[in-house]
Amino acid sequence: MIIFGTKGYLYQLAILTLVCGQCGNPSAHTLRKRVSKFTLFFVPLFPFSTKYATQCTFCGAEQQVTKEQAEQLQSQGGVGGPGGGQGGQPYGAAPQQPYQQP
Repeated sequence: MIIFGTKGYLYQLAILTLVCGQCGNPSAHTLRKRVSKFTLFFVPLFPFSTKYATQCTFCGAEQQVTKEQAEQLQSQGGVGGPGGGQGGQPYGAAPQQPYQQP
């Protein structure tokens, strides 16, 4: 018997202040990376899907972005990104800790 499946991880890369395309408000947006990994016997082996998105904290609208756009936004200095924020980590949270989706 072989047990296989997928497991999802959600990484928060940065928090940016942008103008939302949905509601038009200048508000904080989280830059997130979703990675889906193939699992064999509940052990994640390799990623097969990586997607980047920004989510407005005001209205909740989510917009998909490319990897290049995500890297450019992250380099602009969001909290948690390289060279961004006072401590580099919002409220003591590590930005690269994945949230595992069920």
